[in-house]
Amino acid sequence: MAEQDPTPEQLAAIAAANEEAESGINYKPPAQKSLQEIQELDKDDESLRKYKEALLGKGAAVAAADPSVPNVQVTRMTLMCEAAPAPLILDLLGDLDNFKKNPFTLKEGVEYRIKINFKVNKEIVSGLKYNQQTFRKGVKVDKSDYMVGSYGPRPGEEYEFLTTMEESPKGMLARGTYNIKSKFTDDDKHDHLSWEWSLNIKKEWKD
Repeated sequence: MAEQDPTPEQLAAIAAANEEAESGINYKPPAQKSLQEIQELDKDDESLRKYKEALLGKGAAVAAADPSVPNVQVTRMTLMCEAAPAPLILDLLGDLDNFKKNPFTLKEGVEYRIKINFKVNKEIVSGLKYNQQTFRKGVKVDKSDYMVGSYGPRPGEEYEFLTTMEESPKGMLARGTYNIKSKFTDDDKHDHLSWEWSLNIKKEWKD
């Protein structure tokens, strides 16, 4: 049986229900300092030295890194769902345009989290954020903003970020294709990676 498409009014109601109040906190990001400047600061302060070591790793040095490699590389995104019959993984180092054409299938009403793997290669990055906007038939029905945090360079090692637990939409009107725009930014509003992907909400994993 064909799924019943929601009307524009129903989509507007969904969007209104998901609308979150914007934060009123006036956050001002700190001035950006290079890794070398941070390492030179307060070299005789033992507690600060230990803090910097925890953030940067032992023996962190300003590497003569390949200038073509970005400071932040977002490597992959995974939908963590215990009920899924197979892993749902996007390789973000591959063909990003392909994700819109090949949607993930997610069963209605299941719990899931999004995991993002990323690398920091050269300098400390402050205030990483993950932003996600969800559209249904061109109408924005949801928006989520997550604070990821500040990270120091760890050549060759990946960091992981997990969102809070979400529940996929359920009900006849909720079934169908959702287009999602994701973005990884920081305090300086530097767009480290933007990508689009699609999610197909179905009654069963395979129907």
